[in-house]
This record gives sequence, C-alpha cells and structure tokens, in this order.
Amino acid sequence: MAFTFAAFSYIVSLILDAFLIFFAVFHVIAFDELKTDFKNPIDQCNTLNPLVLPEYIVHLFFNLLFLLSGEWISLLINMPLIAYHVHRYMNRPIMSRAGLYDPTTIMNGDELSRATKEGWFKLGFYLITFFYYLYGMISSLISDSQ
Repeated sequence: MAFTFAAFSYIVSLILDAFLIFFAVFHVIAFDELKTDFKNPIDQCNTLNPLVLPEYIVHLFFNLLFLLSGEWISLLINMPLIAYHVHRYMNRPIMSRAGLYDPTTIMNGDELSRATKEGWFKLGFYLITFFYYLYGMISSLISDSQ
C-alpha cells in the first residue's frame, strides 16, 4: 500500500466531513426546535452563528487539499457548495458578529423553511460525499500500490 498525498487528502476529508455531518445534523435539530417553539430564537442564533465560519473553513480546507493533490473530480463535486457558501456569506444579514442567522428574521416562515431545507440538503450532500471520499481513499491506496 502506497501512501500518497491524494490518499492523505481523502483521509483528512473523511475525518473533516464527519464533523460537517455533525454540524448539519445540529443545524437541522436547531431549526426544528425553532419551528416547534422549543427554544428562544436569540439563544438558538447565538448557538448557530459561531458554527458557520468553521463549517465553511473546514469545507474549503479539504477542497484545497483536493486542489493540491490533483483530485479534480472531488473538487468539481464540491464547487457548487463552495460557490453557494461564498454567495450566502457575502449576502448575509448585517449583524454585529459573523454568522448567517439573524434572530429578528429567523422566525419568518420563509426564512425558517429555507434554513431547514438548507440544513437537510447539506446533510445529504455531506453524507453522499463521505462515502465518495471513502471510495476515493480506498481506490487511491489500491491504485498506488500496484
């Protein structure tokens, strides 16, 4: 078994993608709690907003590893979500701190519905890419050893 930078990139992406799955599950649960009036929107947004930049940085980091290792298909798969993250962060509400969720507007039906759909979509995307990265790691380890 040969250990290359591509295999390293896939291993790191697997580990970091597990964290992204956790973030997405946390977001879905948080928006469900808001929908059922279980939690205060101010507290919930104060909990969710600090997770936005780490999620984006982690996602960008392992895609940078894919770029450096020449894993173009993996990078291409992630480019739409990277573009969405950049667009979403550039068009965020004006707030005093970093984050996407404004407590004054998060309880609007459209905003809450959009945030919930976004959380479910990201969860599905991260789950699919987790298994793709697992396949990529195994195939890069096998193909480099032959």
